[in-house]
Amino acid sequence: MSKPLTGMVEETGARQTNLSNHLRVLREAGVVETEPCGRFTYYKVHPEILDALAGMFAELAETARTTITTDKKRSCP
Repeated sequence: MSKPLTGMVEETGARQTNLSNHLRVLREAGVVETEPCGRFTYYKVHPEILDALAGMFAELAETARTTITTDKKRSCP
């Protein structure tokens, strides 16, 4: 599913410039791709990238839980 920026602005209430800047960063990182269509640019998320990020965040959350449970903190460099 792809959406134009104007649709995302309406759904989120965020400013167009903020969304545009964030989407540019996500595009440069390969998380979203753009599809020009007339006056609009549609943005589509790569689900495989989101799956990989979800896995990384799950690992990070597990590390945080373990750190809290064991009260074991890494030493400062």
